[in-house]
Amino acid sequence: MAKIKQKTKRAYAKRVKITGTGKVMSKHANRSHLAHNKSTKQKRHLKKDVVMKKSTLKTLKYAL
Repeated sequence: MAKIKQKTKRAYAKRVKITGTGKVMSKHANRSHLAHNKSTKQKRHLKKDVVMKKSTLKTLKYAL
């Protein structure tokens, strides 16, 4: 019996990007609404992508 290849979890794939060195980049949380409560500096820093933590990488790479 042949082993079936696992499909990519499209929800993850649309939200993250893998760099050439293998790091996983994603968007910051807390940016979608209630922006009037946040400072301009905080909103500016939330625009940038962030490297995901090692603790979440194991499950994420399995899904991708």
